[in-house]
Formats: sequence, structure tokens, C-alpha cells
Amino acid sequence: MWSTAPRTTSQLARRSCIRAGTTIFSGTADIFPGKAKPSSNAPVLRGKQAGAPSVLGNQNVCVFSVENNSANKGLLQVKKVCGLRNSRNMCSDSGEELRPAVTMFSESEEALRESVETFAREIVAPKVAEMDREGVMDKDVIDACFAQGVMGIEAPEEYGGVGMGFTAACLAVEELAKVDPAVAVMVDIHNTLLITAFMRYGTPAQKTQYLTRLCTDTVSSFCLSEPGSGSDAFALKTKAELDEAKGEWVLNGGKCWISNAMEAGLFLVFANADFSKKHRGITAFIVERDNPGLHIGKKEDKLGIRASSTCEISFEDLRIPRDAVLGEVGGGYKLAISLLNEGRIGIGAQMVGLAQGAFDTTMPYLHQRKQFGTAIADFQGVQFQYARARMEIEAARVLVYNAARLKENNQPFLQEAAMAKLYASETAGHVASLCIDWLGGVGFTKAMPAEKFYRDSKIGTIYEGTSNIQLATIAKALQQHYK
Repeated sequence: MWSTAPRTTSQLARRSCIRAGTTIFSGTADIFPGKAKPSSNAPVLRGKQAGAPSVLGNQNVCVFSVENNSANKGLLQVKKVCGLRNSRNMCSDSGEELRPAVTMFSESEEALRESVETFAREIVAPKVAEMDREGVMDKDVIDACFAQGVMGIEAPEEYGGVGMGFTAACLAVEELAKVDPAVAVMVDIHNTLLITAFMRYGTPAQKTQYLTRLCTDTVSSFCLSEPGSGSDAFALKTKAELDEAKGEWVLNGGKCWISNAMEAGLFLVFANADFSKKHRGITAFIVERDNPGLHIGKKEDKLGIRASSTCEISFEDLRIPRDAVLGEVGGGYKLAISLLNEGRIGIGAQMVGLAQGAFDTTMPYLHQRKQFGTAIADFQGVQFQYARARMEIEAARVLVYNAARLKENNQPFLQEAAMAKLYASETAGHVASLCIDWLGGVGFTKAMPAEKFYRDSKIGTIYEGTSNIQLATIAKALQQHYK
């Protein structure tokens, strides 16, 4: 049985910088390779063999080189800090603070990424062309997303979720986008906007009632935009009135550009309950699909992400219970802002995946196709182009996961999220366009996936805040800093 040595688990968690020579655990030598299970309340030091780099705890905080022998009576001592997993800092032998790359992921995050990569390749990929052509999200793909667990990545396990973090959700979105950005955005909206909304603002009863469904079988939709309120989202006109006699809210109005509308079984609708208070009257309401006052309008025939449904929605004397409010009455403005700020990071992950997907499906062709007796990939002019493209993708990825880690660590991330979304969306468009150029005539046809990636990329500079809105956000932060 393991027992903790001088420092407790909570102390270790608070102290992210652990020096070499520190005694961490006591236990018998043969437990170290992982042949015996530790007690449930003790930290875990795992390794394939004695002396191998190992991982501390379920949070994968630090990687150590450990010395263990009979002379130290079973005490395991840190001899050298070798690496890092999902921690913000650590110390070298000299005591200098080291920091990890933002693209260094924990074992559990890597496992999820690999799982989603396989899922996207084996389950989603065969359906992509047909879904794009028909402009419909295949129900089998939706069901498979729930079965795979990607529809509840951050939700606690008690509600049927995976119980991981925001970075894990971004990794899943990126991997899906490498194959189909349309499926990726369905998953992204569901996770980063709706799952997060209920986790953060839902009452215990609402979490039990809705999170379980959202994790297992019910797609959700975020209803904010209206014909007269796009970038100026909080100029919305949808009205909510309280019928005191019946204890019900009555909603009237309409929405447009609503993603997931065709597939959703649950809608989060923003309406103003008191126009005299302007945006401070905006409230978030929970609406079921089978409500007779809810009408799903035409599905937009879009340039890209065609399998992702985008529809008009109208509300005609739509009645919902008085308690069908998420958060506080009048708190919808702050709720939406907080969700959209982090939602931008998710879109950034989608755009990084899109760019990487276009790049990965194009590069083999450049090595196979020959002109003037030479592979296209061997021409220096082309080499410079794809080298720069790969650099841009990596720069976008770093911006995205830096913002994701900041958000995950409850640190300010507004400016970083805007930068990530802006740069990743611009990179996606640029790289997808280059891929068509490199492919030549065949790139202009549906025989290669580059043309779909190119069409899909355009939405990145538009939804969840246009590029100009991102620039305005960055500029505002700079003004506050330098004034």
C-alpha cells in the first residue's frame, strides 16, 4: 500500500516546482513498475520499469527520473526532473524555472486526440463527400459522435461526460476538422458553448435534466444572431414577457444563421425581458424542440461547411416554464459574452485542423506528381511555399493552445482568444488556397479534398466574431495597456 511521504497531494498540486532529491512517496520497490494498485487517496507514480520517466498523479503534473533501492527502505526519491505534463512550470537541477510548450499535452489528452483521429478517419471520412454534396449531417455520424464521447468532453462523468478539460475539447475539434470541418463545428458549438453554459450557469436540477441528455443523445443549438443583430449581437429584438398568472415566459421574435438547428433537440435562446434596461434585459432561455411555438425555417444553401445546418428560427407565442431560464434574468448578456470569448478558441482549433487537413492531403501529391522530370515538391520555389505554410499552421496552433491553457487555468485570455481565432482563420484560408495552387487543375475539382477545405475555410473569418471584431478586441486591449 502506498502512503504519502512528507508532502501531501494537495501540497504537491499547489507547488508546481519540485526540486531534485525531494522524497515524494514511500512504498515497496516492486510497486513502482505499476504491478500493484495504490490506495485511492494517494498520488500515483507510474512507470514501465524502475528508473523510467514516470508521471505524477491523474493530472500528469511532472515527469521524473526516480531512484529506488533497498537501502532507502522503499522511499522513492526524485533524482532528476526529466519532463513535464500539463503543468505551468517546473525546476531543473540548478533550480531554474522551466516551462512546457503549450502544445505539450497530457497522456489523457494525447489518448483522446489519438482516439478522435482514428474515429474521424474511419467513421467520418467515408461520409464527408456525400454529406457535403447533399448538405445534410448524416444521423449515423451524429450517433457515432455521442457513442465516441466527443459530445460531452468537459462534462463531468456523473452526467455521462468524459470529464476532461477545455484543451481536450479543442484537440477533438482540431482532429475532426482535419477530416470534415462541418462535423467539427457541430461538436465545437455543442461542447464549448452549450455544455459549458449548463456546467457554469445551470442549477443542480438543470444540470441533471439537460447535461445528461447533451452528453448522450441530444444535439444543442445556440440562438443569438438575428437579421438586425449580427456583429452587434446585443441589439436583438426577440422579446420575452412573463405571464405571471400562468407562471410562464412568452417569447416572440426570430433568429437567423443558427447552427445545428436541424439536428438540435435543445435550444438556448437569447431574448430581451426588459428593453428599458437595454442589453441588461437580455436573458437566456431553455427551449425544447417539440415546443409548438418554435418553428424551424429554411436551411441555408451555403458555400462551405454544408453538412452543418444553418437555419432561420421563429418564435410565435412560445411558452416555457418560469424556471426555464439559464442563469439570472437579465444575465444573458454576460453569459453570452463569456461563452463566445472561449468559443473563439474552439473555432481557432477548427481552423487549425482545417489547414492541417488540407496540407496533409495535398503534400503526398506534390511528391508523386512530376513535371520536367522532377517531383513538384523538389522545386525550390514550391519548397519555400510549403515550408512557410507549415510554419503558419504551427504558429496558429501555438496561439490556439496558448489561449486554451490560459482559459483552462482561469487566467485572462480575451486578447489571446481573439488573436488565435483571427490568425487561425486567416491561415486556414491561405493554406487551403495554396493547396489548390499546388495541385493545379485537379485541385479545382472535387477529385481532391482541397476545394472543400477551401470552401469551408471562408466561414472562419465570419462566424463567432468577424475578423474585424477580433481586431477591434485586440486593439481595445492594447489601448487599455498603453494609455
